[in-house]
Amino acid sequence: MLSPASNPERTLRRLDWTIVRRLDGLLQGDYRTLFRGQGLDLADIREYVAGDDVRNIDWNVTARLDLPHVREYLEDREISAHFLLDLSPSVDFGTASAHKRDLLVDFVGLVARLLTRHGNRVGAILYGKHVEKVVPARGGRMQVLRLIDEMQRRPRLESSPATSLAELIETALRSIKRRSLVFIVSDFFSMPGWEKPLGLLARRHETLAIRLTDPRERELPDIGFVIMTDSETGEALHIDTHDARFRKRFAEVVDRRERALGAAFRRAGVDTLELSTEEDLASACTSGRSGAVRSTRCATRASRW
Repeated sequence: MLSPASNPERTLRRLDWTIVRRLDGLLQGDYRTLFRGQGLDLADIREYVAGDDVRNIDWNVTARLDLPHVREYLEDREISAHFLLDLSPSVDFGTASAHKRDLLVDFVGLVARLLTRHGNRVGAILYGKHVEKVVPARGGRMQVLRLIDEMQRRPRLESSPATSLAELIETALRSIKRRSLVFIVSDFFSMPGWEKPLGLLARRHETLAIRLTDPRERELPDIGFVIMTDSETGEALHIDTHDARFRKRFAEVVDRRERALGAAFRRAGVDTLELSTEEDLASACTSGRSGAVRSTRCATRASRW
């Protein structure tokens, strides 16, 4: 039996009361996908290429420019959203008001709730030591509860092999057949090799990277001797944080990683949103502060697609 703290119904009810109800005013009206199809609303006019349907030729533009042009329309339809969830041991880290896993659960519950309220479908791929489960996309409140339950029931691993986001993304490439909205929720502490699969994923699907962070991952305070343990391998190191040179090297490593991650996301053409354990998702979404508020805007935009 689930403990009260890990009760999916209670979690969803908390999200409904603290965030979703306050966003209702922002979520009124119609919503559409960004995908092109046989809808009624004009999306773009472009030059004709071989294989285009001649019924979509815009004869007025064609006559004016002396080149055949076709109309493209927004397609009105339900969408499928998939969450690629990194539940490796590094996500169980947190030194502020929450662990990164807490942010992950709340973000997925919030966006899944917003999407399914408008008839869309949501699914997930869960990664711990490896890809452990694929939850097919379905609609309805029960599907949101199932996702929350799956996340909360995952054991908090003491150690595991080094995280391979490439395995998670490659699983998504194989299993998600229909063009979808894809959220990759991770702290992106991973073995190399995930950048190319991410680029392939972004070409096939609308893809967003949701990055989970903690302030101690970027800035090391001067607190003397500490024992730092690698959350995935279990390796322990004795560190003298009073050493200014060590803190400087740490900052340089962090800066290199930040620049490398930013470059990887840009090459893949993927937008990123950052959630920090310093911020409460509910208060950030409703007060206009940075970080989590951007994730809410993403959810609002997704619910309108």
